[in-house]
Amino acid sequence: MNPRPALWRRLLPAPALSLIVVAFWLLMSDSFTFGQLLLGMLLGVVVPLFAARLDREFARIGTLRPLPRLLCVMLWDILVSNLRVAMQVLGPEKRLTPGFIWVPLDIGNIHGIAALTSLITLTPGTVSSALSDDRRHLLVHVLHLTDADALIAEIKTRYEAPLMEIFP
Repeated sequence: MNPRPALWRRLLPAPALSLIVVAFWLLMSDSFTFGQLLLGMLLGVVVPLFAARLDREFARIGTLRPLPRLLCVMLWDILVSNLRVAMQVLGPEKRLTPGFIWVPLDIGNIHGIAALTSLITLTPGTVSSALSDDRRHLLVHVLHLTDADALIAEIKTRYEAPLMEIFP
């Protein structure tokens, strides 16, 4: 048996990632010198070795059918929320009632959770603040909180339900 392929595979677990690291290092460096090339090559070996040790979860995609509707809902919510937040910010400060809510999550896919947190944060007036260690609850800060249960129900029906179809 030839031990070389196993050694090369251990040293370069992801050759494409190594090339990308070297290329980005050279693009970000101030000058293209032999020293920068050597440093980029060293990083191209070291970075994938550490990246290979990370626990990766690969995205499983279910169906993309809910995506067009979800994008329309998101764009509409962003538009309406922009107007609402502008009126709230320009109005009397005493009328604002900011608060935090914990949203219980039914979605378990980490990529779906990441998409949900992004949608919430993209909507003006709400910011995803924390994810519980067990990934079952999401802490959301709300600029003007009047009915926590209604907001939780809205997040779950408008965003989480379609994301659960996309990311089963």
